[in-house]
Amino acid sequence: MIETSAETLVIPAPVLVEVDFWIHERLDPRVLVALLTDIENGAYAVENLQPPDYARVRQLCEHDPHAGIGFVDAAVLAIVERLDERKLASLDREHFGALRPRHCDALTLLPER
Repeated sequence: MIETSAETLVIPAPVLVEVDFWIHERLDPRVLVALLTDIENGAYAVENLQPPDYARVRQLCEHDPHAGIGFVDAAVLAIVERLDERKLASLDREHFGALRPRHCDALTLLPER
């Protein structure tokens, strides 16, 4: 469970734009304020893309342009690879299950089914 994890929880910065969109589409805007407060208080670390990450994002986006891998998913994978992380919390099992990370055979997608 994310709520009980002792590990540092990292949110790739590009994901925050999608979170903002979905919160405003389906939830109360106060949820975003609560998330930002949690970030401010250190509950989550936010990881920005670094210049070399953009080359990997481009590679992922151009590899199979019809696979539906967009900027955010590619950026998440680039950051996960750079951080040498093998676990990823995501509801997007279709895309992240199909992506092949450079640093391991496959990512462990959480929550596990």
